Amino acid sequence: MNDDSSIVRLAAMLRAEAERLRPGDRLPSSRELMRLHGVSPVTVSRALARLAAEGRVVTRPGSGTYVAPAVTRSNGTADLSWQTVALGDRTVDDTAVSGLLTPPPDGVIPLTGGYLNPALRPSKALSAAAARALRRPDVWALPPLTGLPELRRWFAQEAGGDVTPSDALVLSGGQSALTHAFRTLAAPDTPILVETPTYPGALAAARAAGLRATAVPMDRDGVRPDLLAEAFAVTGARVFFCQPTLHNPTGATLTLERRRQVLAIARAAGAFVIEDDYARYFAAPPVPPPMISLDAHGTVVHVNSLTKVLSPSMRVAGVIARGPAARRLRATQVVESFFVARPLQETALEFVGSSAWPRHLAGLGAELAARRDALAAELTVRMPTAEIHLLPRGGLHLWVRLPSDRDEDTVVEAARRAGVLVSPGRIYYPAEPPGPRIRVTHVAALHLPELVEGVRRLATALDGA
Repeated sequence: MNDDSSIVRLAAMLRAEAERLRPGDRLPSSRELMRLHGVSPVTVSRALARLAAEGRVVTRPGSGTYVAPAVTRSNGTADLSWQTVALGDRTVDDTAVSGLLTPPPDGVIPLTGGYLNPALRPSKALSAAAARALRRPDVWALPPLTGLPELRRWFAQEAGGDVTPSDALVLSGGQSALTHAFRTLAAPDTPILVETPTYPGALAAARAAGLRATAVPMDRDGVRPDLLAEAFAVTGARVFFCQPTLHNPTGATLTLERRRQVLAIARAAGAFVIEDDYARYFAAPPVPPPMISLDAHGTVVHVNSLTKVLSPSMRVAGVIARGPAARRLRATQVVESFFVARPLQETALEFVGSSAWPRHLAGLGAELAARRDALAAELTVRMPTAEIHLLPRGGLHLWVRLPSDRDEDTVVEAARRAGVLVSPGRIYYPAEPPGPRIRVTHVAALHLPELVEGVRRLATALDGA
């Protein structure tokens, strides 16, 4: 009999013995098993290892092998608790991001989320662009690893200044670009500076990369340069994440003077600025130029995405960077995901190069302004005890301070029961929030009457919370 069959036979006998005994009973020693069954030490060791892997026995070095405690399983469900030990204590919390991405139940009005509702998306024009793209030669061929040259040129032109197509890299959406930038520019277990409050997706991505987010306060004109300089000095951080145009959630836009101050402070600290320019196409003119266009020293890593302005499935973004940081971003992009699917890049290129692009932006700008004004008016009339932080020059959201005696979670839950969803303010802070806040979105509702009804339900929830 060969060794494998001996192991199988001995394991079967020990399995039967373990089933006969009670949990905690001791099995014969290895020496006894060798004598009783005439097998080698290796055969005994491997047979016991099989039973241990099955969860039937527990081996205690220096003591012996015992029948494992009984595990209660419902409907034959596998016991996966061992993975807790194998995975360790590093966790990825997607709660805040998932909540913003989950569609509302039927009958519930969404005053949360960050994407245009279907009525505001240029779906027909996108489909037409996709049809044209699929007729392009080599549409299913391998694209350049950094992105289609024409698309990189377009992103470079949008950034302005002396940015060239060689500075641009095409990635799969803004969230992917931020995650990629955090992992590339900062080492795990190091600090990163963020505006406070800030975009929850950025906080989640930074934490998943093992970074420690440190808050830098803002006012109505954006991040405060004096406190940014202090934060760099205290923490030694080498990365600052910001949304200088129509900041999420407050709606603040960093003035041109402050943009220059931020660049000077970051350069003095030897640090990068990750500029998330997600809302440029939602801003009413005049809009200060992107920070990347003011940067001559490779300080800024600029992110521009087509996802929010077109469709959730248009996962195409451009990242602008220079120097060793650009080379590292490109190298890690290849290692992690190779490239963005060529048909999607070709579709994006077709759309932004057509008359549908400026037409969409013009119509969207007018609709967003009407929705913002309607939302602000309804909040002012129906929720007089709440305070709108500021009325932004465009954008998708309003940041609202609740009365100090209200519990934020209670209000959000009461709103949900009343049939309306809003974003709790706490998810926008890297540490404890200064008080009860909510973010209210005007683009997720299908039309103005639904938006008005959503505010009515929210006001009822606030009064009863």
